[in-house]
Amino acid sequence: MKTLVKWRLTAAAVTVSMITGPALAEPLFWSTQAKPIEESQKMRDEVMAGFPGGVDYQPSDEGPWLTRMQAELQAGSGRIAVLGGLHGDLSSLGGDLVDLSGIDAEAVGPAMMELGALGSGEQKYIPWMQATYLMVANRKALEFLPEGADINALSYDQLIDWARATAEATGGPKFGFPAGPQGLKHRFFQGFLLPAYTKSTVTNFRSDEAVVAWETFRELWQYTNPAATNYSFMQEQLVTEEVWIAFDHVARIADAFNQRPDDFVAFPAPAGPMGRAFMPVVAGIAVPRTAPNMDESMALVAHMLKPETQIATLRATNFFPVIATDLPEDMPASVKASGPAIAAMTGAADALPALLPMGLGDKGGQFNQVYTDTFERIILAGQDIRTVLDSQAEVLRALMIEANAPCWAPDAASDGPCPVN
Repeated sequence: MKTLVKWRLTAAAVTVSMITGPALAEPLFWSTQAKPIEESQKMRDEVMAGFPGGVDYQPSDEGPWLTRMQAELQAGSGRIAVLGGLHGDLSSLGGDLVDLSGIDAEAVGPAMMELGALGSGEQKYIPWMQATYLMVANRKALEFLPEGADINALSYDQLIDWARATAEATGGPKFGFPAGPQGLKHRFFQGFLLPAYTKSTVTNFRSDEAVVAWETFRELWQYTNPAATNYSFMQEQLVTEEVWIAFDHVARIADAFNQRPDDFVAFPAPAGPMGRAFMPVVAGIAVPRTAPNMDESMALVAHMLKPETQIATLRATNFFPVIATDLPEDMPASVKASGPAIAAMTGAADALPALLPMGLGDKGGQFNQVYTDTFERIILAGQDIRTVLDSQAEVLRALMIEANAPCWAPDAASDGPCPVN
């Protein structure tokens, strides 16, 4: 039986530092996140201030970040105590990251923790902070919720029933969707709709379940404001009440809450047959095998999960906590509204994270275009769903082979390019 060592925030664990010459050095937090000068300074002055002895927080672009880490790994020793990065950043170092299973991270949702395993039997990183997409509604729409529906646990069928009832009561479609040229519609299909019905973004792109997903969205589109093809940020349409129910990135609905904090409510994305799929922008914290002081590194990881540290990180970066925690009253209204909804979504029993695309290099735009073209052909042009999916699947397959991009969650891991069945 594997024995896990519980790392505790003791004085001994956080005051021991590696020695470089005659002086004690602060542990180096080497990160691809919080790179703007203002953010990185807040990380040093506010987020790290509570860690005994201080922390040397140093942000870096992804290329130099990886190069330095690889150099230390090759040398067999180095200064980096902890690593901070997006899921894709850390996944390239999986075999050189130590197991963090002994750190108490029960406050982080199990679906998020599973991402940090990187497909191994160990906890290669622990989620640190997150951003995502949410649903938002004008409180006037709440009276039209289907009977017995829980706004924090809706299904796609219930969302359609709600949009239908709201349209009938108000005399016109009130659902809002960012289908404009600058809208993030492709993220909805990649990270929400298709995974919720297929548990896949790529492999099951043209499955029978995918057909059902597009049939569902076609039904929802009947109750979507016809001007949606011009919408990029949903906050403006929410404020003007062109729409009463909408989907968008948390940053693109923020002004609605900040302008009219009492008029709107945020809530999780709906669930499909495979679960409550959502697209997290997850940053994690990890410890390389070359860390100079393991006790200190483990203590710093544990420090980053404390509620007060998570809140300080939110203030510094506008990334949300990965744990459910009460937010101070002086937070912006958008933060106070979005935080609980994000926690409810990521911590839901049926939570199904669908990661941002990885390994595509300079072909990310082409990948997104596959989903945009599929939407335009099926929904806007009214073409046959099966015909469109078969056609677009061939484009997607060729792209994955050309990029040599392996699968990412929720698709099963692949050797070589992610297959399109």
